[in-house]
Formats: sequence, structure tokens, C-alpha cells
Amino acid sequence: MSLNPQDVADFLTEHPEFFEDYAEQLAEIRLAHPHGEHAISISERQQIALRDKNKLLETKLRELIQFGEENDGISDKVHRFSVALMAARSLNGVLDVIYSGMNEGFDIPHTALRLWVGEPEEPARDEFTGVGIDLCAFVDELPGPRCGQQAVHEIPQWFGEAGENLRSYAYIPLRGDQAFGLLVLASEDPQRFYPEMGTLYLRRIADLVGAALLRYLS
Repeated sequence: MSLNPQDVADFLTEHPEFFEDYAEQLAEIRLAHPHGEHAISISERQQIALRDKNKLLETKLRELIQFGEENDGISDKVHRFSVALMAARSLNGVLDVIYSGMNEGFDIPHTALRLWVGEPEEPARDEFTGVGIDLCAFVDELPGPRCGQQAVHEIPQWFGEAGENLRSYAYIPLRGDQAFGLLVLASEDPQRFYPEMGTLYLRRIADLVGAALLRYLS
């Protein structure tokens, strides 16, 4: 009767005493070194496998610690941003906090905002410049923030001369009972806002900005 590798593996799993009964024979078996050309014993191969596994676990642990530290940093920025929004005492104050918070707090190079409800304290403000029907429809269909390299409708024009050099965007719809505005973050770096990036903090920023603005929009 012939045995296949799985039969051997099943036998060894079911009979661990085999390794004790035939320890001397096992010590004579030589295996290929996983990182070299020479042969090594089974015990040496196991030690190498354990070291490789430990290195992999250490790498994953370092990554988790790094991600945790980054998330803590972002959470702190969101907290300070929310406090500043709460402290604003006018629509103009809220708008100023939004721009300064994105630029200075989150290091976003370009920020633009358009609102299509309410009345501005200063009619000349760009935020209340009319937007196209297609853009409103685009915002209505957004389930949440969307990131990517595609420039949508007239949005690059919102950034003036810088619009020609922008290569990635974060589109953040602002909603109360319905969509009433769009916050756009942009960068010359095509990888700053990419389609697969997480949007948890962008959603929180959307909630904060939307709530702060609705206090002053009729």
C-alpha cells in the first residue's frame, strides 16, 4: 500500500509519540536550508521556521503600533477641530475654522466649500456661489465621502489657478435632512486621496462641519 504525503502528515498528527520513539532517526534526516543551499537537521529547520514566524509577528506588531499612533494623532486633530467649530460664534467664524482646520490642523493643501441653502452674512462669499444641477445631483447620490483622482464637473474651478495642478480629491457631502453643500479637499499628490483609502475620519468631519454650519443656515 502506497502512502501519500497527507497520509504521513495525518499519521504523525495522530501519533506524536513517534517523534520520541524515533528521535535518533529523525536527527539524521537532512532538509534543505530555507535561506541557503546547504542541508540542515529537522530541529534546525524548526528553529529557523520559528525565528521567521517571530520576525513576521514582530513586523505586524510594529505596523499595528504605528497605525494606532497615527489614529491617535488623527483623533486628536479631529477633537481640536470640533472644539474650534463649537467655539465659533458666527457663520463666518465657522467657515474660517473649516479652512484653517483643514490647512493647519490636517495639512490639507487645498480646501473648497459650496453651500446651496441659507443666506450668507456676506453675499460676496464664494461659498454661496451658484452650483450646477449636475453637481447637486452628484452630491445627492453620494452615500458618503468619496476619494479619487477624477475631477468632477466644475470643481477644479473652485480652486482658481491651483485647479490645473490638482491630481486627487476628497468629496465630502454635507447633509442635514437633505444634502445642502459639498466640502472638497484636494492635493497635487495623486496618492493623497485615493479610491481605496478609509473614510471614517472624513465622515466624522462631514458630521461636524454639517452640524456647525446648520446652526447659521436658514
